[in-house]
Amino acid sequence: MSTSSNVILVHGAWADGSSWAKVIPLLADNGLNVTAVQLPLTGFDADVAAVRRAIALADGEVVLVGHSYAGAVIGEAGNDPKVIRMVYVDAFAPDAGESAGTLFANFKSAPLNDEIRPDAEGFLKLSRAGVFDLFAQDLPEAEKAVIYATQGPVHASALGGTLTEAAWRTRATYYLIGDQDHAIPRAEQESMAARMNATVAHVDSSHVPMLSQPQAVASFILKAAN
Repeated sequence: MSTSSNVILVHGAWADGSSWAKVIPLLADNGLNVTAVQLPLTGFDADVAAVRRAIALADGEVVLVGHSYAGAVIGEAGNDPKVIRMVYVDAFAPDAGESAGTLFANFKSAPLNDEIRPDAEGFLKLSRAGVFDLFAQDLPEAEKAVIYATQGPVHASALGGTLTEAAWRTRATYYLIGDQDHAIPRAEQESMAARMNATVAHVDSSHVPMLSQPQAVASFILKAAN
């Protein structure tokens, strides 16, 4: 198996590239070239295009990493031939014809669902309780407050963006499961990972292990890269 010196990190909904701030130095210290994409979160096609631009700028092969909603985004953008491996971190893993939204609607239990608040223009935000108790419950109070204040609203149409071809079907795939995730329940993550025949690891974390368990996340990404 070849190694890749390029890792592209893609954040999920209600976030931005800084959600990887604790992981980036750990990867860089191991000699990797790291890019954290900033998704516009205004629509699925725009988000996929942002990732494709990052892939185009990479010099050589890429390990593509997606958290949460970004699992759908990398599933589409990852069809680029530069992408050799995929890493999903508490992420949606739709197949062709599926979207993050259709998967989410069919989950047996997703407590975060009741804490999503739409505005008049169709953008979705999380309630304070959603962030503090369900999205990032294992972070210090000050970090929860930052996530709540800086959350990136996502347009509902982005969650409805369907894949034309799922990159994970033709690439080695890795899946890190947060066992205390209340946004994408553990059982649902296990089911998606099994469908992908992914290499699986678990971490005792909320939906945001890159913030609560950055060493575990970085180690998992390094495993995929090496």
